Amino acid sequence: MIFDDIDKKLLNLLQTDSKQTNKALAHQLNLSVTAVYERIKKLEKNNIVKKYVALVDKSKVEKDFVAFCHVKLIQHSQDYVVKFEREVKQLNEVLECYHLSGDYDYLLKVLVKDMQAFREFMVEKLTKIDHIGSTHSMFMINEVKHTTAISMY
Repeated sequence: MIFDDIDKKLLNLLQTDSKQTNKALAHQLNLSVTAVYERIKKLEKNNIVKKYVALVDKSKVEKDFVAFCHVKLIQHSQDYVVKFEREVKQLNEVLECYHLSGDYDYLLKVLVKDMQAFREFMVEKLTKIDHIGSTHSMFMINEVKHTTAISMY
């Protein structure tokens, strides 16, 4: 799909506040409400806009201990990779998981209440997954930048 400037502006507006009405968006884009509606439907149909979510303040729900875990598998067979990925997807504490190149095979972003909860996650859940050779964890000191928006410019 080719994006024109209006599509890019619309995507930026939706990423800033997806609860804006089509009327408010139309006003900002100098379009009719129908034109905005049609553009949004086209973005959704083409899976450019995949879903709408609420961003929750971690500290207000007592889940503001962020850890990053490197995971190395004991070997890189297809069975081990598929099994690890299937099992890690089931762990609610894991917000993000990336298969990487380099010294470690995966990077996990983990969100829990505190250090004790992180220890329980490691001992009771993560390290019980078969075929993990080693892990290396780091803890967030301060969140300098966090965004979910993808810049269109």
